[in-house]
Amino acid sequence: MSVDIYWRIAMEGDQKSLYEPGSTRGGFAPEQSGGIAPGTNRAGGDGFTHADYMAEVVRSSEESGFVGGLLPSFPHTDDPWAAAATLAAESRSYRFMVAFQPGFLHPVQAARMSATLQKATGGRLVYNIISGGGGPQQLWWGDSTGHDDRYARTSEFLDVLKGVWTGDGDFQHEGRFYQVADGGLPTALSGQPFPEIFFSGSSPAAIEAAGRHADYYLSWLEPFEALAEKFAAVRERSPKPPKFAVRIDILARETEEEAWDVIRRGWAGLPAEDGPGGADAAGKDTAGSDPAGSDSVGWRRSQDFTAGADGSFRALEVAPNVWGGFHRLRPGPAFGLVGDYQQVANRLNELIALGVDAFILAGVPHLEEARRVGRHVLPLLKGISQ
Repeated sequence: MSVDIYWRIAMEGDQKSLYEPGSTRGGFAPEQSGGIAPGTNRAGGDGFTHADYMAEVVRSSEESGFVGGLLPSFPHTDDPWAAAATLAAESRSYRFMVAFQPGFLHPVQAARMSATLQKATGGRLVYNIISGGGGPQQLWWGDSTGHDDRYARTSEFLDVLKGVWTGDGDFQHEGRFYQVADGGLPTALSGQPFPEIFFSGSSPAAIEAAGRHADYYLSWLEPFEALAEKFAAVRERSPKPPKFAVRIDILARETEEEAWDVIRRGWAGLPAEDGPGGADAAGKDTAGSDPAGSDSVGWRRSQDFTAGADGSFRALEVAPNVWGGFHRLRPGPAFGLVGDYQQVANRLNELIALGVDAFILAGVPHLEEARRVGRHVLPLLKGISQ
C-alpha cells in the first residue's frame, strides 16, 4: 500500500509560531517591522509578496517529500483556483489540492477550469470538495441553502461535472439545482484525467454524498476509535468504498518535553476567557467550519471529545499525543499530534494500520515545519509515496 502525504499551504497567512499569534507571513498582512510577506527594508516594501511566500512553502514541502499541497478556501484569502494556477510553475510533479464549495461555481465552468489546469500541469489538480458549515460564513458567500440541501447540491454538481467531462457534446441534465443541454468539453481539453476527489463532511448527508463520489473520504483528526467508527459508516454507505484521508496538525520535536513546552507557552499567552469553556478562537478550515452559528457536525464532534476538560492544556490530551486544543492557538481544527518525532510517527503509523491512505499534514509556521516534518517524521512512516 502506498500512502500519499500532502502538506497545507497557508492561504490565510502564517504565524511565527504557535505562541506568537498574528499573521506576519502572507495573507493580507500589512507591511510592518518583522513581517516577512510583505517585508520591509530601509526604503519601504521589499517586494516579497504572499504569492512568493506560498511558493517558498511549495518548494520546501516538495523537497521535504510531500506529494502535494492543500490550498484552503476562506472568505478572507486569495482564491485557491487562481493560486493553483500561479503556483503550478514552481514544480513539475507537485499536486495542487484545491478546496472549493461547489455551490459557488456552475459545474460546466468548473469542468472547463479543471480541464484547463489538468492540461497545463500534466494532471496535477486534486479536488477538496467542501459543502460549507452554515452560519455567517456561508452567508458571506451569498448562500443560505440548508445543511442537507448543500450536500444534495454538491452531489448533483459532481454528477453534472463528470457528465460534462466525459460527454461528447451530448450530455443532458435536468435536475433540482442544475440544467445542462448538449454538454461537453472543447476537443482541445477533452481526455484529461479527472481530478481525484477528497470529500469532507461528518453528517449522515455528507457521508451519503461521499459514498457516491469520493476517491478519498477526508476527516479532521479525532480520537482513533471515533475515526474507525466514522470510516465504518462510510464503507457501509458506499457502493464503492473510498480510501480514507485525515487532516492533522503536527507539533513534533526532538523530545516530548520540548514539544509540550511549545503548547505551554502558547497556552500561557491566551486571555483567560479563551481557555476551555470560554470564548472560542477557532477559525474555518477545509474539513469543517467556523463554530460561530455553524451547523457543522464535524466541529460539534470535535468539541464533544473534550467536553468537561479542566483549564489545563494537558487535560485536552484525549489519548497519547492526541491533543484537542490547537484551535486555541491558531485558526483551524481542534485536534493534532504532539510529541517527539518517533511518537508522532508511531501515531501516524497507527492511523495507517487503521486504514488511512493519505494525510494532509500542517504545522506553524508552515515553511519551517514542512522541513522539520519532512526530515524527522516522514522517514519513520510506513509505505509513503515520495
